[in-house]
Amino acid sequence: MSRRKKTFPCGHKGYGQACHRCEQEHKARDAKKQQKQEWESTFAEDPIDLKELPAHVVVKARIIIAGLESHKNYREFGGKRLRHNRFIISIPVTRHYRMLCYDKGSFVIPHAVLSHEDYNVDKPGG
Repeated sequence: MSRRKKTFPCGHKGYGQACHRCEQEHKARDAKKQQKQEWESTFAEDPIDLKELPAHVVVKARIIIAGLESHKNYREFGGKRLRHNRFIISIPVTRHYRMLCYDKGSFVIPHAVLSHEDYNVDKPGG
């Protein structure tokens, strides 16, 4: 008794009840969707909005935020006070992004992460 390949509704050929190729694609798509949902759920815990930023910037910004929350000095992250408003601190996140923070005396509060272009155009605190 020889088995013959059959053509599934999707157009693929194979043996069995369902197309294994399409099943694998569905599993991969579902896993990717699950990862995306898990990633998006982490934004609820952030003190500032990081949703529109690239993933590598979000990760680095979260490291800086955690450091500031554990009372590390902003200078450990390369942060500097702005010349025109000494209560605003700029911390480089990556080469192209800066985190703006407000100095509230005994602690530093993150305010926003801006691209270097937006940071230069807006003149924060000016």
